[in-house]
Amino acid sequence: MTPSAMQIVAASLFTLAILHTFTAPLFSRLALARPGHAGVWNLLSEVEVVFGFWAFVLMLLLFAVEGREAAVAYIDSCNFTEPMFVFAIMVMAGTRPILQLAKKAIFVVSTLLPLPRDMGFYLTVLVVVPLMGSFITEPATMTLGALILRDRFYNRGLPPLMQYVTLAVLLVNVSIGGTLTPFAAPPVIMVAGKWHWDLAFMATTFGWKAAVACLVNALAATLLFRRQFATTGRPVYKSDEKRVPFPLIVIHVLFLAGVVVFSHHPIIFMGLFLFFLGVSHAYARHQEPLLLRQGLMVAFFLSGLVVLGGKQQWWLQELLRGMTHQQVFLGATILTSFTDNAALTYMGSLVDGMSEAFKYALVAGAVTGGGLTIIANAPNPAGISILRDAFDTKSVKPLPLFLAGLLPTLVAALAFNLF
Repeated sequence: MTPSAMQIVAASLFTLAILHTFTAPLFSRLALARPGHAGVWNLLSEVEVVFGFWAFVLMLLLFAVEGREAAVAYIDSCNFTEPMFVFAIMVMAGTRPILQLAKKAIFVVSTLLPLPRDMGFYLTVLVVVPLMGSFITEPATMTLGALILRDRFYNRGLPPLMQYVTLAVLLVNVSIGGTLTPFAAPPVIMVAGKWHWDLAFMATTFGWKAAVACLVNALAATLLFRRQFATTGRPVYKSDEKRVPFPLIVIHVLFLAGVVVFSHHPIIFMGLFLFFLGVSHAYARHQEPLLLRQGLMVAFFLSGLVVLGGKQQWWLQELLRGMTHQQVFLGATILTSFTDNAALTYMGSLVDGMSEAFKYALVAGAVTGGGLTIIANAPNPAGISILRDAFDTKSVKPLPLFLAGLLPTLVAALAFNLF
């Protein structure tokens, strides 16, 4: 197809946004070199701001070139349900009642393993938490996993290699761990209804393979850093937090479940979320500060991705249509590094006459590559925003994260192609 001038501009801005994510640390250095405008440079150094910023540039150009009605019509056509859902679920999953329940469950599972306590806890977090994404959604498990890892390991000092490898394994495992069911992982949700993929199909076609890959990735990381666990602190479950009353934990779980059940109905789940905020305020003594800032930043990032990504269909669809299913898997894995995997599977679902092998390759490739970059999978910004302050530079550098994610990604690729 022949793209319009605005589609070419949008693709160029999308490319600039991707380059911006890899050069974000440069803006931090500019803030130090030019303190008079440090606020602006620090803002542009925030990876979560990048896509929102370039989406704003696109909207200004749309208003200037195509007029007010066309620009407003385009924004109205964008679906912002996912950014709102991620915001709500991230804030709710990061509350003290939910975290205490998750930590206790992980502790119980880890005690069943024939491993030293720290090692068993680490392994359990990297296996069980990502697989929970098939039931309580990937954004919720990403938030839980990142918060638990931050409090138990990152805040107590880890070498940079372990920081990046642990984060990479978490991102890859969360991306593939949501494929046991058809209703939790965004790239699966986008196609499951249209292609009639039910729970049995997902569990037997994708889920068990993802579970094997999650276990292998977590075991590899655990064995790689086995000597580190002797120096990472006190007993695993000796909580220094105030105990939350059990009825309040149940209330939080019910709110969380309600948001998950109505995840496709923003008016309902945002109403539940506002009600939840009221309950949290009423029992503030049982809460840590809510992750409102982090959640809003992640929602801003995803909203920018929605605005920019909506103008990329013209080249993505044409690219996918000309591939064999083997090429689709490799292409989807690579493309996912540069665009949200849910957007990729959605655009692929618009291609008519795809074989079952093509459909499988598209989704498998999309989830396989979901841990290589911050933009590859919608929950990634949530995990990175929680953990980045524990890094020496107060930021997660894209290149080390990409390199750390190559081996876990290869394990996922082998699991989906050899079994």
